[in-house]
Parts: sequence; C-alpha cells; structure tokens
Amino acid sequence: MYIIMLGAPGTGKGTIGKILSEDMKLTHISTGDIFREQINKKTELGKKIENYIENGLLVPDDVVIETVEARLLEDDVKNGAILDGFPRTVAQAQALKEFLSENNPNQKRIAIELNVPDDEIIKRIVNRVTCSNKECGAIYNLDTRPPKVAGICDICGSELRKRKDDNEETVRKRLEVYHLNSKDLLEFYKNNNALYSICPKQLEEAVKSIKEYLNRRK
Repeated sequence: MYIIMLGAPGTGKGTIGKILSEDMKLTHISTGDIFREQINKKTELGKKIENYIENGLLVPDDVVIETVEARLLEDDVKNGAILDGFPRTVAQAQALKEFLSENNPNQKRIAIELNVPDDEIIKRIVNRVTCSNKECGAIYNLDTRPPKVAGICDICGSELRKRKDDNEETVRKRLEVYHLNSKDLLEFYKNNNALYSICPKQLEEAVKSIKEYLNRRK
C-alpha cells in the first residue's frame, strides 16, 4: 500500500507519516528530505530547488516527478511506502498513478488529508525546530512542545536547527501556493475513491482514526 500524506506545510504530515511508517513497516519518503539532501550536496538540481524553496514557491512538476520516481524504484519501497510531500499537484498525482500502475499495479494508493486552519499552521511552523540528525529527525515546537534542554534533541542529543524558510512571510506564501493547487488534487483522489480527510486535533486520536480507515481499505 502507498499512503499519500496530504495537507498544507505544518499540518503534521511528517510526524504522523513517521508513526504510520513504524507501525505499518513501510518506508517513509519525505520529498523535503530528498530535496534538502540535494541542496546540502550543492548539486545543480539542489541549487535550483533551493531557489524555489527560499522564495516560498513549489519546485516544478517535472523536477519533482523525476526525483521521486527514481526513489520509488529502490528495493525498500516495492511493497509500498508513506509519501510525505508528494504529490502536490494533479500532474504529479497522475504521474504517480501511471508510474505505480506500470511498476507495482497490485498495491493500493490511499490519500490522507490533514486539514488544519492556516493561523494554527503559521504558529506551528514559526516555532518549529528539527533535530539535525537525519536518522532521528525529531520535531519540536518552542511554544507547545519545547525540548528539555534548549537547542538539544531529547531523543539523540543532537543539535536542533530552525529551517531558513520557517518564517511567517515565507509560510504565508507557501500556504497561498498550497491552497491554489490543493483543491484539484483533493478532487482527483476523491474521484478515485482514495481520499480520507481528518482534522488532527490530538496526535494519538488522529493516528488511531487513520489506521482504522486503512485497515478497512486493505
């Protein structure tokens, strides 16, 4: 099963996606992580991606599709995966549908929408810090869920960092772009009978509800 996490930036796709990944033994694929790896390596692709992200814009479909499809050909995701941050447009969704139909036709695609108000999202993101250890990747909120020791991850002891694009101006731009693209994308999965929408007020309840839905769809 391929589980597609949908929702605006800061809705909790990464957190819930990682929990589902552990519970369901499916690899968690974050488009953001793939992009940041390219940026850190200072590849030509990474430079292009960085320019789009820093300006609050989405990376073009052709670049995203090529990057993700290459990842989906690797052995650890042949039986399914948690997709976090992809697809973000109907063109990407259609490309994913065609790619999986050709390469893994027996696995289902289910889209989970996390629906959170914009004001709440902005509060979350501007106060967000993330563990610099990629293998850990724990996320904290300086307002609602701060680390026990300032600047240090509770889990692995690595340094916590704030992303350059986690500021209110950039977040508002990202939300505008998301809303512009999300209506048709959500409609695409609704029409394919593959959409489950939830407002995740409490993490445990949200995960439980999603897992119950996925079990019914197996």
